[in-house]
Amino acid sequence: MDVDGGGSKRIFTRLGGPQSDPNKNQKVCYHWRAGKCNRHPCPYLHRELPAPPGGLNGTASSKRQHGFAATTDGPSSGPRGRGPNNFNGGASNTWGRTGAGNRVFVRKMDKVCNYWVQGNCSYGDRCKFLHSWSMGDCVSLLTTLEGHQNVVSGIALPSGSDKLYTGSKDETVRVWDCQSGQCLGVINLGGEVGCMISEGPWVFVGIPNAVKAWNTQANSEMSLSGPVGQVYAMVVGNDLLFAGTQDGSILAWKFNTVTNCFEPAYSLKGHTLAVVSLVVGANRLYSGSMDHSIRVWSLENLQCIQTLTEHTSVVMSVLCWDQFLLSSSLDQKLKIWAATQSGNLEVTYTHEEDHPLLTLCGMHDSEAKPVLLCACNDNTVRLYDLPSFSERGKIFSKQEIRAIQVGPGGLFFTGDGTGQVRVWKWLAEPVATA
Repeated sequence: MDVDGGGSKRIFTRLGGPQSDPNKNQKVCYHWRAGKCNRHPCPYLHRELPAPPGGLNGTASSKRQHGFAATTDGPSSGPRGRGPNNFNGGASNTWGRTGAGNRVFVRKMDKVCNYWVQGNCSYGDRCKFLHSWSMGDCVSLLTTLEGHQNVVSGIALPSGSDKLYTGSKDETVRVWDCQSGQCLGVINLGGEVGCMISEGPWVFVGIPNAVKAWNTQANSEMSLSGPVGQVYAMVVGNDLLFAGTQDGSILAWKFNTVTNCFEPAYSLKGHTLAVVSLVVGANRLYSGSMDHSIRVWSLENLQCIQTLTEHTSVVMSVLCWDQFLLSSSLDQKLKIWAATQSGNLEVTYTHEEDHPLLTLCGMHDSEAKPVLLCACNDNTVRLYDLPSFSERGKIFSKQEIRAIQVGPGGLFFTGDGTGQVRVWKWLAEPVATA
């Protein structure tokens, strides 16, 4: 029973019927704009309001800021929720037309659509944000491996094996079949995985106070003791396994073929805080630390021959490329180092990002050109050509990416804070036509 005393008239007016007050403000149904209004009758308009005289006045509003009114007879309304500064006479707007047709093209924003991630974006190709986990046309997402419940901190592909190993702060290592992408097993370690590398058939996993070593060919396992606290970084060089630890030490083991085990060999002291990154190149060991420094060690005598102090925050990653050393830090800077005539390293170039840098990975694209993958804490990985640092594209994730590993045949892997591991492949560059 309707006893609202004129409610039907108000609803009729809002739906576009005659109005007693032509200057009365009306509101367009938000759900109708999204294509999913199920109210009958709806108290709001199911049509777009005409543009006010003189162009946009910035009065239109909407909580959702990535949709457009689907008009084909002229730009009667701009992006909802945007002011007039984003629509400068039609010259700098984010959509346009081409040819004589009425197809609408949307220039994508550098952000993944939250509604698409949840599986319910109704704007489709008209959505202003990306419906993809990458931007650019250089890489393709092949598959996503799900199972870890915390940050993926290491990825390894031992040679001669058809298995992929991933380690996580959920205290497990997962083994994946490279053909099917199925998880073949879960190894519980009883401690967070701080890092993971492979060398030949060996897989090394850094956990608190120990390093686990698995020979995937001999199906053997051993535990290397000695570290104090979490093991954050590992690298192999000069037949030694190096591990950077929480107490600032770098421990080294050597494999004894007679006893068939790893024996403690050296302990390198110098850093005052945890060692979180290691790399070997040019007969040197380079270590990055939470003490903001990089130390250069001779692999011949394992003595520190130089300390680099140009970074102002944690040195998260170090990488060797040709005769250069690349270092990235939470200070938002990526530095390129080269040796002078005296043999000491000096900064030759500094690349700045808008966000702290987490990890670096170098590889070659499908055309054998060198590319740098640079993960930042804004949940992205930037893809840069080297040495120009021209940006090729971006990879996006729900949370920051802490592990990147190169695979065979143009493949690479990323692991993020949600526990997801994604498999990517470089695409061939399009052939130019005359």
